[in-house]
Amino acid sequence: VMSILQYNGSAIVAMVGKDCVAIASDMRYGIQQQTIATDMKKVFKMGDKLFVGLSGLITDVQTLKQKFDFRLKMYALRENRPIRPKVFSNLVSTILYEKRFGPYFVEPIIAGLDEKEGPFISAMDLIGAPVFAKDFVVSGTTSDELYGVCEAFWKKDMGPDELFETISQCLLAAVDRDCLAGWGATVHVITKDGITTKQLKSRQD
Repeated sequence: VMSILQYNGSAIVAMVGKDCVAIASDMRYGIQQQTIATDMKKVFKMGDKLFVGLSGLITDVQTLKQKFDFRLKMYALRENRPIRPKVFSNLVSTILYEKRFGPYFVEPIIAGLDEKEGPFISAMDLIGAPVFAKDFVVSGTTSDELYGVCEAFWKKDMGPDELFETISQCLLAAVDRDCLAGWGATVHVITKDGITTKQLKSRQD
């Protein structure tokens, strides 16, 4: 029996480097084995140096994206400052846990650069139980494959360029072993100087 989390398919990964952080996703939008589109956004900008990647059921991905946008606007009005990655992670966690008895079928990844604490990454399950990592976090139907390649290729203190190369090769290698994800990829690298976003081409099968 298929889990509803696997209905649309996805591959999301975030990785930490030296004073930089990267988050990447595939671009497939499908319904079970049928591919509908190859330009699906799954990673969203939540701040100047903050992204959230949402894997799982696409309807819930889009619902949650709108919810986060609203809550961040409210935060900005109340607090008059940009939200810190750890605080945003807690916000996402709370939003998911509130609906634990009829959950959003989404497993988020948060990646950001904190001015004081540096690179931040976290991942959650569909009811918001978080995991914080110093190396990488993965999510989606490709998570098994991603764990394998990330474990092999990640190393400490990579610069932005090496981090980009590593996260890209990890994602591309992993999605080739998952028929529900792939069809192109998007990679964001966050440094203190700003954000670099690149589209990757990948196998179309």
